[in-house]
Amino acid sequence: MKISEMMTQETVLISPETDVRKACEIMRDSDIGFIPVTDGEKILGAVTDRDIATRAIAQGLNPDNTPVRDVMSRDIVYIFEDQDELEAARLMQVKQIRRLVVLNRDKRLVGILTLSDLSGHVRDHALAGEVLDSMLDHERHSTPGH
Repeated sequence: MKISEMMTQETVLISPETDVRKACEIMRDSDIGFIPVTDGEKILGAVTDRDIATRAIAQGLNPDNTPVRDVMSRDIVYIFEDQDELEAARLMQVKQIRRLVVLNRDKRLVGILTLSDLSGHVRDHALAGEVLDSMLDHERHSTPGH
């Protein structure tokens, strides 16, 4: 199955100048934890709820005057909309991530693919279990106290 058939197409975007508080409000109101950051044409990165917690709040930055460009993740992992679910599963497993930015072949953002989007569509159930186990194992070992 092609990524374009599984992905979430309605994608919330923000600019790098958006303040952290506004990003948090957007996440809350949209019930999401990941927002691509764009200059209107190009994806510059993404800000996640984890970025905000570890790079803004934990460092004592003021969310009202800290732009997301100061806390966003700049290395974005993407997949093309015409690739298939097995390629997405392997990429998520190797990179230990739960979300992929989906681009068309012109490298324009067309959606987001999450692990939950993928889990219901993977034909290879052994692979799906392997990806999920890999993610959970990674989280167990990166969580303090484990």
